[in-house]
Amino acid sequence: MTDLKELIRNIEIAARETGEFIRNEADNFDIGLSETKGLNNFVSYVDKKAEEMLVEKLKPLIAQSGFLAEEGTSTGEGERYCWVIDPLDGTTNFLHGVHPFSISIALMEENEVIAGLVHEPGYNETFIAWRGGGTWLNGKQVYVSEPAHLNDCILATGFPYKDFSALDQYLKCLEFFIKNTHGVRRMGSAAIDLAYVACGRFDIFFEYGLNPWDVAAGTLLIREAGGCVSDFSGNEKDISGGEIVAANGRVFPEVLKNVSKFMHIKQL
Repeated sequence: MTDLKELIRNIEIAARETGEFIRNEADNFDIGLSETKGLNNFVSYVDKKAEEMLVEKLKPLIAQSGFLAEEGTSTGEGERYCWVIDPLDGTTNFLHGVHPFSISIALMEENEVIAGLVHEPGYNETFIAWRGGGTWLNGKQVYVSEPAHLNDCILATGFPYKDFSALDQYLKCLEFFIKNTHGVRRMGSAAIDLAYVACGRFDIFFEYGLNPWDVAAGTLLIREAGGCVSDFSGNEKDISGGEIVAANGRVFPEVLKNVSKFMHIKQL
């Protein structure tokens, strides 16, 4: 495999070309062409075509690599490398003509994310990171924020939309953060939320009920930018998206303590 810095540039080319397709389709998209995969879970021909484009462009970069892709246009694990991709994170935003929505691409070597990208076509912003290489936004290196206290922080989250099993706990947790931070934002794309934590726009993010393709790239972005990511129990090794909390390293312990308390998870 080529070095990661060169590889991420090729990933960025693939993302930007696919992002141009998404942006062009957004101008005249008919919401009536969308399909329902489940409760409040939508897909369009744009999601499917974008995923096909990404698979076609990424597959030649690493021989015998596998894919874990949201729309299932290509499946199968590689012996060593696996692409984890969400071709259109924030589909509901896209369907209603609301920004942001994004492309999320991560490359895993066995159980470790070694390269990650989040591209927002509408704002033409591309966040990239590779193992040991830092996090970059449109060519400029970026870092997580500095606040060490909740009352100096702005928090992002995603409201439960299909898994309401922990809704009561979530609402209590949300109430706590509303009262003890600068405020709460809900962008509609977890990949963007994580990218914004990585570049310091947001200080904190937490959510439950996500999937690997929602968070794989963003997790690397945050860690390479100096931040922390774990599940609600503090486990940093297996971030599947079912539980995720992220923040800069200074405020992370306080954030994790409160998320763990309100979400009724016994902290390790």
